[in-house]
Amino acid sequence: MVVEYISQALVNLADPFVLLLMVGGIFLGILMGSIPGMTATMTIAVLLSFTFTMEPSQGMILLLGIYGGAVYAGSIPAILIRTPGTPSAAATIFDGHPLSQKGEAGRAIRVSTIASFVGGIISVLALMFFSPVIADAALRFRSPEFFALAFFGLTIIASVSGDSLTKGMVSGLLGMLVATVGIDPVTGFHRFTFDIPELLTGVEFIAVMIGLFGIAEGLRKYSQGINSGNDRVDQEISGVFPSLSDLRSIAPVSVGSGVLGSFIGAIPGAGGDIAAFITYNEATRWLKDSVPSFGEGNIRGVAAAESGNNASTGGALIPTLTLGIPGDSVSAILIGALLVHDVNPGPGLYQEEPVLLYTIFVGFLLIYVFILIFGMLGANYWARLINIPKSHIWPVILVLCVIGAIALRGNVFDAWIMLGAGVLGYVMRLRGYPLAPMVLGLILAPIAEENLRRSLVLSGGSPTIFLTSPIALVIILLGLGAIALPAVRSIRA
Repeated sequence: MVVEYISQALVNLADPFVLLLMVGGIFLGILMGSIPGMTATMTIAVLLSFTFTMEPSQGMILLLGIYGGAVYAGSIPAILIRTPGTPSAAATIFDGHPLSQKGEAGRAIRVSTIASFVGGIISVLALMFFSPVIADAALRFRSPEFFALAFFGLTIIASVSGDSLTKGMVSGLLGMLVATVGIDPVTGFHRFTFDIPELLTGVEFIAVMIGLFGIAEGLRKYSQGINSGNDRVDQEISGVFPSLSDLRSIAPVSVGSGVLGSFIGAIPGAGGDIAAFITYNEATRWLKDSVPSFGEGNIRGVAAAESGNNASTGGALIPTLTLGIPGDSVSAILIGALLVHDVNPGPGLYQEEPVLLYTIFVGFLLIYVFILIFGMLGANYWARLINIPKSHIWPVILVLCVIGAIALRGNVFDAWIMLGAGVLGYVMRLRGYPLAPMVLGLILAPIAEENLRRSLVLSGGSPTIFLTSPIALVIILLGLGAIALPAVRSIRA
């Protein structure tokens, strides 16, 4: 059966239009990832609207191409100008930039490309082999288990709250509050609609995402001076392939970091930045006698960080596709992309849309093969992308934000929602409130509410229904642990 699904996936991917979307997405991802401040999350949120008229598989291939390309390319400015293109490339600075200062930027970028390929491929293979097993187990879940999963997902807020758990919780609660707008699905009561007809169906999730990640970032850039901090790159990147000795040196650490990064990426809320720092740290422990030392231009440091953060991409899709719980902020937007097409991520997806899933799996493998080819052949050109003035890019992004917000329903009201979310996101960033918890609250609150109320109806109002289900009880205890651990650390600190 799996062979049949893979065959159908290959037929889908052989479509010239799909290949064009894949390659275009990778180029766009590399472009945005190479420019500091243009994150994968923001790029995918802004361009999500272009997938509305596509088949779900076509839209996902475009977005995954952007995702993979941006995560890979984030290492290029990290190596050349000591500024990561995406947050997940921050650990690459430690050894990548010292190599650049020695005049070996080309060597560092080539090692980064190989390690990104290895980490990405390992993570997609993990996604292909492990996610059906998890989904099969999750098919036995009922409302109490789904409520427990949504509750566990909401507790992830503790791990994506940055320096302040309190601010993360406030952001998450704000997202949950926004999710309650509209008609109560059980009683029909109007909640926070203020007699505005457009709010009866709730706040449009996509418009909020575009506002939070596109408009808010644009307002921040313009308030800081749109071209402030621009760095120029004049160093020539020569050669195409890394030397055989470099390949031998990075092979073990790339594979090990790929496996570890895939596991970390599969933990909801962990993301590529945490995966990269952990894999880099583990590499320094495993190879502490390396010469040169880590932090002084060791290519194994570059390989560990890059393999780890690229491995998180496939890992993040495991909870996203099997349980409907986003692995990171990008996969949260990918959930929105599927919901637009009435495709619901979760265990049922493996029964209802197997061809779509295997098109995503095989397509993501091909994306990393293309990233390897483009990364090797175009390193010198990607490095020059850093020189593009941001004043040329941001006006285009802001226009795309407006188009994207209106495109879903053809409703101008959604543009106002986007603008309001953008201003809110800008103020939150100024005050140090993280945006990722708000997105989690927005996605998971309706799932938690629906299954909580359904469970209580089934039990006649008794909360013991969550104690009689061993799976629900274990997941709820894990969620309580996820909340308690950062709180205990904060008190000790």
